[in-house]
Amino acid sequence: MTDHLATPSGSVFLPDEAATAQWAERTLAYLVASLGAAPEGVLMTLDGPLGAGKSTLARALLRAAGVTGPVPSPTYTLVEPYTVDDLQLLHMDLYRLSDPDELALLGLDAMRGPRTISLVEWSSRLPNALGAPKLTVSLDYEGGGRRLEWRLR
Repeated sequence: MTDHLATPSGSVFLPDEAATAQWAERTLAYLVASLGAAPEGVLMTLDGPLGAGKSTLARALLRAAGVTGPVPSPTYTLVEPYTVDDLQLLHMDLYRLSDPDELALLGLDAMRGPRTISLVEWSSRLPNALGAPKLTVSLDYEGGGRRLEWRLR
């Protein structure tokens, strides 16, 4: 996993939560480094079937960023914002949405800025409604673990 984002796309097997946390830590470093000139921050999408590990990966990224305390799933709140130092993290779940106009009601434009990382679960429900993702992640079951595929833009 040393060069896990060294290529524009790839795949990795995550046998357990510890491997997921390690991948998340390295990915967070990449996302923070990508913030430079992005006026609305960077967007990372997470897709895959129910229970495939989207929330687990999002939580691992939030923990790697320094978020402490409870990290609830945003299934019902739709957006859970976190601030760590000067970094804004938005954990979103679009599972219950079906119309891009519903996103406008959330006030995301006011939340997103140059030091914002947006983690969006179920982005396939409203593709590109939040703009082009810097990193697209797809998770699926494989044996006793998960297969993670990524694509950089």
